[in-house]
Amino acid sequence: MSNTIKGGEFIIRETKPEDIFTPEEWTEEQQMIASLCDDFIAQHVTPNLDRIDKMEEGLMVDILNKAGELGLLGMSVPTDLSGMGVDFKTSLLATEYLGKGHSFSVAFGAHTGIGTLPLLYYGNEEQKQKYIPKLASGEWKAAYCLTEPSSGSDANSGKTKAVLSEDGKHYILNGQKMWITNGGFADFFTVFAKIDDDKKLTAFLVEGNSEGISLNPEEKKMGIKGSSTRQVFFNDVKVPVENLLSERENGFKIALNILNIGRIKLAAGVLGGSKQSSTDSIKYANEREQFGRPISKYGAIRHKIAEQIIKTYVLESAMYRAGQNIDDAIADLVAGGMDKGKATLKGIEQFAAECAMLKVAGSECLDYVTDEAVQIYGGMGYSAESPVERAYRDARINRIFEGTNEINRMLTVDMILKKALKGELDLMGPAQAVAGELMSIPDFGDTPEGPLGKEEGYLKNFKKVLLMVAGSAVQKLMQTLSKEQEVLMNIADIAIAVYQAESVMLRVQKKIAKDGEEASANEIAIAKTYFYDAADAINKFGKDAINSFADGDEGRMMLVGLKRFTKVDPFNAKEARQLIAQTAIEKNAYPL
Repeated sequence: MSNTIKGGEFIIRETKPEDIFTPEEWTEEQQMIASLCDDFIAQHVTPNLDRIDKMEEGLMVDILNKAGELGLLGMSVPTDLSGMGVDFKTSLLATEYLGKGHSFSVAFGAHTGIGTLPLLYYGNEEQKQKYIPKLASGEWKAAYCLTEPSSGSDANSGKTKAVLSEDGKHYILNGQKMWITNGGFADFFTVFAKIDDDKKLTAFLVEGNSEGISLNPEEKKMGIKGSSTRQVFFNDVKVPVENLLSERENGFKIALNILNIGRIKLAAGVLGGSKQSSTDSIKYANEREQFGRPISKYGAIRHKIAEQIIKTYVLESAMYRAGQNIDDAIADLVAGGMDKGKATLKGIEQFAAECAMLKVAGSECLDYVTDEAVQIYGGMGYSAESPVERAYRDARINRIFEGTNEINRMLTVDMILKKALKGELDLMGPAQAVAGELMSIPDFGDTPEGPLGKEEGYLKNFKKVLLMVAGSAVQKLMQTLSKEQEVLMNIADIAIAVYQAESVMLRVQKKIAKDGEEASANEIAIAKTYFYDAADAINKFGKDAINSFADGDEGRMMLVGLKRFTKVDPFNAKEARQLIAQTAIEKNAYPL
């Protein structure tokens, strides 16, 4: 795909269906990887979920070893370092299929993501040769030590210290880290600390058997009970100077860039979990009889099933679109002569705003799906005998992991506005054009043809809302905007709705072009229902923002514009949801 889009550019640029990747286009090889992951969960994880949650000694390590033998721990690792070297979107696909593995998927994600990638992308050749093959094979397990008791969202405020030894051969590490996933069995830690009185963090590679490392007992948690989570103490731990990762004071940047990857990977994992909980809901609704018929016959239950499917399908559309955009950006940078590791980081960094949006959308999708799964199961859903009780508890961490959803919402807007200020993204030009449009007589134009022609028009207007609200907020609030967290969250929610709406529309249009309208009836119903609901949601987010910073004639004019830009024709959402639910009920599983 030569027509490479930049991160954040979706707001001002029209994308065509042929410009995006959709999950209907997986190759045979990619489908085999998905199957391998699916079989792995079915064989090694699902039958052992209770044992995993009881933290049976050595069990998680044993399952990770088996994953290592199949090559699953080295997906993103280049072949010359004993990995599989798959592209970015294929690594997302593997993460999706392993995402229904509850606590295992957390241990897997921590090892292959934050545990391995800082070294892979920032390490020197010697460091990589020494450690990466051991991590790719699973011989060594990895953990990532960033959070401290007093530094969570504000990661750079950490107090762990590193001081150079008198002979200049070691850094002496002292400090305390908490919420360390895989902490109980890790052989390899990436530890963030400040050298002397530095303002910024530096990253260190620390071997798990180093003298002076001690652990607190396992944390007792609401969910993901089977994942090892411990506090790790460093008491005069000697770290060889050659184990400093990248450059001094580059740790904060490493942490941020690795979190970008973690965010979109989290979206992939929760997508797998959402599909599984949706399938569990459908199966149970078909089995459970009340008042003489299966509960899947009742409209209230069908509404829930359809909504689970809509949210999941829309998330999937947006996530793999972004995954391909990242792959394209990486390929462009490599073609321009950049080293593959650096290009990968840079490519992902370009789409950091999309990664943050997907993290929010994904974690909130899974929360919705598991919550409604418990509701569909009724009393049984509250019982630990059902699969959805565990799914509900395990889902909750995802809105906190990888930066809270509140932080990610604010980051989304911050990252897009910074691009605009640097001149990488022309937002102010289009925003002024929308402001000018508010003063003019509306031009309703012709509705584009095709089953989603109306939605194309709606999308253009949704983007105008985003430009109008964000543009006005920047002008009115200027320097204080960063403190106006409620307004930032409103803008982020509009952006997330716009990105998902465009993604699902383009995916469905691509499917219609290939398979025809009749064969795409379900997908059309999903897209239309999502747009219908998004219009109201965007109206509310826009109204809340406008009312908080604009008043008088200006405020009134913007509210009139908002009403115009979120106006949609009457649509029978009940009938669309019935169609979506019916297909799932017949298939007895998540249908798409």
